[in-house]
Amino acid sequence: MGLSEIWHSYSSVERRNIAFYIGGIMFYKLGLEFFNGSITTLATDRFKATNTFTKLGAAQGLNQAAQCVGAILIAPLIKKWPTRTVLSGAVILFGLMTVILLIVDAASGGKMKNSDSAKIVYGNWDPNVIFVVWTLSGISYGMVELIRRVIPADIVGGNVGKLRRMDATVHVFYEVAGTIGAFVSASAISRFGNNYSFFLTPVFFSFAAIIWAFISSLSFQTRKEERAALADVEHSKPSSNYFVQIWEGTIEFFTSIALGTQLVLSNRRFIWLLPAYSLALYLHRFLESNLAPAFAKRILGISAWSQIVVGGSNFGELLGALSVFILSDTVTTPLPWLRLDALALNLVWILPTFATKAQHDVSWAWKLAGCFIPISYGWAAGDVSLAAYIQSALSDSEFAGKGISALGSVMAFLYSTYIVLNAVLSTVLGKVMDNDFAKNNNILWSLKTVGGVQFSVCCVIILLATFVPQGAFALNPKAIGDVSLQGSDESVDEESSVERVQKPTRA
Repeated sequence: MGLSEIWHSYSSVERRNIAFYIGGIMFYKLGLEFFNGSITTLATDRFKATNTFTKLGAAQGLNQAAQCVGAILIAPLIKKWPTRTVLSGAVILFGLMTVILLIVDAASGGKMKNSDSAKIVYGNWDPNVIFVVWTLSGISYGMVELIRRVIPADIVGGNVGKLRRMDATVHVFYEVAGTIGAFVSASAISRFGNNYSFFLTPVFFSFAAIIWAFISSLSFQTRKEERAALADVEHSKPSSNYFVQIWEGTIEFFTSIALGTQLVLSNRRFIWLLPAYSLALYLHRFLESNLAPAFAKRILGISAWSQIVVGGSNFGELLGALSVFILSDTVTTPLPWLRLDALALNLVWILPTFATKAQHDVSWAWKLAGCFIPISYGWAAGDVSLAAYIQSALSDSEFAGKGISALGSVMAFLYSTYIVLNAVLSTVLGKVMDNDFAKNNNILWSLKTVGGVQFSVCCVIILLATFVPQGAFALNPKAIGDVSLQGSDESVDEESSVERVQKPTRA
């Protein structure tokens, strides 16, 4: 389909709403990069050297667990108000959570740097406050991320082809903002200090909320009528009590995980997704959130430079998503991308090599950023293409559970597995890096083990997993088993498509 055909496949209202949605999400991503970069470097600088990366891993694990809580808390609100209204409110709340640290630091004597060379003056507050702020912001983050998964179906309906093209376009602009945000936030941290460099985060979030408020109310009235009709058919009326709905949502969340566990572990079509999705996602997060800050802090001596490395990673993600969009008719399954992702993991061995040569010079951060591009390229391409496979594979009625989305269940299980992996391993391996630094005054050995060895072992695991599905031994299979992604754009009925897009968001 040519660009002209793609353009005209959307109505003028859909194009307008997509434009506002993309504008808002770019401001949102800019604010997110400023906050994540600042709080990560703040943690590496404020936590004691003996447990810096142990605590960093634990704080990040709490943040991601809190995202699930946020998703459960926000789900009932989507049923009561238009999606755009809830989205704007959630991002405003997120902005307020990020302000907490600014207030605490200023109230306890902290000061903003007045030049790049000035020493950072922190307030007299316990660094463990970072755990509280990161957890609270994680709840808000989970709220926004859930709605981000729901709103595309509200904007363009249930047509899978339109959804896929919209998602790919949004992802490209999202990573453009992420790349710019990471690089600029590195400069902001150096200029203002990591205790104040995210003062623009609530500003960017406010811009995002204002822009998203211009999105139409979408299909809110239609969805209210559908839910009312469904309640009549079932001779039951959904509870209007918010806390009851939260309790019901919590039960549904864990029920979904149980069903997803059964589906994934008992079926050849899905069992390979455990390493291909959950393990790959964990490695990507560990790369950006643990290895990059550790290298910047312990090798280069400037924690802010980790954002330069993350900027390179974000640019790799941008290229990966763009490649899937362009080559979707040529590479029709996620397997070639996943194999590329697995092989690219071995580039992490560059870290211990650089560690023996690097000096306290920003050029080494840029070199490492360049090395992170192909690693994140492979991950993003595999992740984006996996979404299409999972959606197509779970469209069969044989996987449907009564009142529970099969797709939502599988994604809940896979994402929860990633959260457990990341929470446990980030903390444990962070302790390994802290012990290595305490013993040798460097982290060369841990870069080889928690970096090179871990990623190479996972490379083998993911590669082997890509040969599990039927028909996977081809270099570029056109289908996996009986799941073909070609022509699926128009083959899925609109109602079931909306359900499959909306329900996985609890993960």
